[in-house]
Amino acid sequence: MTLPVPPAPRTRHPLRTALTTWGALIALLWAVLITDLFLPAHLTAHGITPRTLDGLLPGILAAPFLHADPAHLAANTVPLAVMGVIAALRDRPGMWTALAVALVVSGLGVWLISPPNTVTVGASGVVFGLFGYLLARGLFMRRLGDFLIALLVFLVYGSLIWGVLPTSPFVSWQAHLFGFAGGILAAIAVARARRARAQP
Repeated sequence: MTLPVPPAPRTRHPLRTALTTWGALIALLWAVLITDLFLPAHLTAHGITPRTLDGLLPGILAAPFLHADPAHLAANTVPLAVMGVIAALRDRPGMWTALAVALVVSGLGVWLISPPNTVTVGASGVVFGLFGYLLARGLFMRRLGDFLIALLVFLVYGSLIWGVLPTSPFVSWQAHLFGFAGGILAAIAVARARRARAQP
């Protein structure tokens, strides 16, 4: 008896997957902001408050999803989308590693050294994490494609590097600096894991 061969499962195009992933994440950020504006729910009060237990958890986890106003979120939306999609196309598991490490390292840095009686919110720590991750991949992955992407990202977003300096009292340079460091740490970890898997 001859049975028909079942069709191979359709795989989603990587670009479509990356766009869908980041479209959903960014839509969630805007949904949270709109909810806060219309209720108002005062959600930004749940950001990172330095050296307090409430500011540690859930503050570190909640802060990237909270923004002060539409202009604040709009400033983060484009770099999140661009660098997030690039990171997803290069290495989706590595992208998630970069996001997780940048979120935690950035949040801990803010919690440890930001001024007292302040609340820090926003996804800029994650933006700087992706920036550091993509730049560091170009150095540590030892592949031409990653190096060229790092060069392109630096040419387009290189001015971000000034954000790690205390240039404005209303901008969390702590989140930027530690997010950037977290992205570099994530790139090192991903590169080491890849080389370990490649060894016989």
